Amino acid sequence: MRDTALWHPFSDMAAIRHNEVVISRGEGIWLWDDDGNRYIDGAASLWYAQIGHGRQEIIDAVAAQMQQIETYSCFGEIATPPARDLAQALSDRAPMDDAKIFLTSGGGEAIDTAAKLSRLYWDVLGQSDRIHHVSRTSAYHGAHGFGTSLGGMPPNRQGFGPLVTDTTQVQYDSVDALERKISEIGSDKIASFFFEPVIGAGGVLPPPEGYVEAVTELCQSLGILVVADAVICGFGRLGSWFGVERFDIKPDMITFAKGVTSGYLPVGGVVVSGRVAEPFWSEPGRVAFRHGPTYAGHAACCAAGLANIEIMEREGLVTRGQELEGTLLESVQPLADHELVAEVRGGVGLLAAVDLDERVLERVPGAANQLGAHVREAGVITRPTLRGVPISPPLTISPDEIAQVAESLKNGLDSFAMTEAVQGALAAA
Repeated sequence: MRDTALWHPFSDMAAIRHNEVVISRGEGIWLWDDDGNRYIDGAASLWYAQIGHGRQEIIDAVAAQMQQIETYSCFGEIATPPARDLAQALSDRAPMDDAKIFLTSGGGEAIDTAAKLSRLYWDVLGQSDRIHHVSRTSAYHGAHGFGTSLGGMPPNRQGFGPLVTDTTQVQYDSVDALERKISEIGSDKIASFFFEPVIGAGGVLPPPEGYVEAVTELCQSLGILVVADAVICGFGRLGSWFGVERFDIKPDMITFAKGVTSGYLPVGGVVVSGRVAEPFWSEPGRVAFRHGPTYAGHAACCAAGLANIEIMEREGLVTRGQELEGTLLESVQPLADHELVAEVRGGVGLLAAVDLDERVLERVPGAANQLGAHVREAGVITRPTLRGVPISPPLTISPDEIAQVAESLKNGLDSFAMTEAVQGALAAA
């Protein structure tokens, strides 16, 4: 059995070092491994392959930019045309007034940027006590310093020692819990509230009706900055550019990444409202935001983003997530009757999740990952969560292909149900 030197993120290397699945080719929604097996990409890789794989327009745009200059730093007064153009394109499509765009290399950097910027914003305004960040249980905000501290998935926080202080999580679906926590801490001590419009990696948890609107109104009425994490929810996944538009809100900041280039090259960033940007943009010598990754505004990466936006608009993919959300949920909802399934969720965007029954989760180590392997053998690649498998295919998927995904999920569940470990767990229960 072959071994590997590649340390996979979020992975038990002792378990997978001899069991890698090597994806060697992709086209549209389809993937092939190096043994020639074909799969539907049920995860859009890691929630980002919006336009599908192998799009020549992206390849050509990146190659053309590299023939000019691959990139140059955007620190100080320097810029490149693709960085300026991508920032303008995103600002033009943002739901906030006079939006400014701070570019990063990915979503984790975007979260750290928003967290630091929100604290600095209050410091510049003379309210330096406002440093506390509130987020939600089950939330995932990346694996960087602030993101780990803001995240509400306990396994992702364990073993790292002290994290960033002055961060708190509240129950993900309760406006009252947020209001109580604000009263407990004091609104004059809170810099920001972070939330995902639909919680993604934490289990695909759509918000209760009216939740997004209510928490936004609550925080903004108390002066607390609202940061919408649209890293997963943006660029068509919920049916709009940044996911928040369908809730008719205007956050103070939006973090984005993933779908902005459909994953062809790494780009992330923060959309900053004109109000929050104003102290930093209005008066030379007042304050500089001394923060930024080396590859912020990478020219070739930004060229990929511009080409991706053009494709999404030309092919009507921006609204696709909302158009297909009902089809996806209707296709997977019958799995709720399977003996191994506790719950099926979805209905807000092209996202769904199938959670395993507690009997299996408690008694079968790595049950979700094992289910993911059985689903893969049935023809669909997913990225398991702690409790089951989510589905977030490319936006180019057809209704018939969604039905294929649902059939593969059923076949994977049936196969997993026949394993000795699961049979033992059911018997013991």
